[in-house]
Amino acid sequence: MGISEKFSTFCSNLRMTNTVVSNVQYRYKRITKQLNADFRNIDSDTMYSLYVGSYGRGTAIHVSDIDMIIELPYSVYQQYDNHNGNGQSALLQAVRDSIKKTYSTTHVSGDGQVVQLNFDDGICYEIVPGFINKDNKSFTYPDTNNGGSWKTTKPRAEINEIRNGDNRWNNNLKRLCRMDRAWKDQWNVPMGGLLIDTLAYNFLDQWESSDKSYGYYDWMIRDFFIYLKNQDPNKKYWLAVGSNQYVYRKGNFEYNALRCYNISIEALEYEENNQNWSANQKWREIYGTKFPD
Repeated sequence: MGISEKFSTFCSNLRMTNTVVSNVQYRYKRITKQLNADFRNIDSDTMYSLYVGSYGRGTAIHVSDIDMIIELPYSVYQQYDNHNGNGQSALLQAVRDSIKKTYSTTHVSGDGQVVQLNFDDGICYEIVPGFINKDNKSFTYPDTNNGGSWKTTKPRAEINEIRNGDNRWNNNLKRLCRMDRAWKDQWNVPMGGLLIDTLAYNFLDQWESSDKSYGYYDWMIRDFFIYLKNQDPNKKYWLAVGSNQYVYRKGNFEYNALRCYNISIEALEYEENNQNWSANQKWREIYGTKFPD
């Protein structure tokens, strides 16, 4: 199996099955339908909701967390902004109570910035009630911490720029983001999904072979690890792709990137000597068992 075929297989192995995707969509629509009924008095399981986070950007490799924003009417914002006490907490509880009408036996909690809906299969939906702003792009959402406040998020800008970059770079961006998540899981790297996507985007924006395909992925991985290991370990945040909002580091990832850069060099040497099995074991050391043996 050559470079192109093995990395094509690896990328396919990281994708969710159609059954999993259908199950995610089924629950998403039921949640949307109930919230639209209670807050807008309409019968729709698709309007006024948006996948966000890694799943919304198309860079997720598993479905442990599904993030979604439900857009509520401005009158609801006014109601809870004028609420006596922590209106943000009261809003999350109202959203929680609505969802429990559909999922009465499923654990639902509302705290912080999201309502969490935890299913027995390990999938957790994190639902954020949001209000579209005048720019028709960003959302205001509640934060219950420290007495309650309103914050702003720009998920559509992030989703759109990831899509644009993926189109510009021959579908390499989302694949690199997914491969980096496999590395994160295998090595327990302290990186959030938005930071992974932002650094992958920034890397491809300056990589000379960003328009190539699977046959260049061994070099892309090597060079991406160079890019990661050379990040400033004292840097606290980056500007998120698309939105330019702050995305903070969760810990040191540079050392793991250095270690895996060295492993990738070994893999490349095995590839050059046609020692395919040994090369594959090195790639699997980086990425885990989703990489073909």
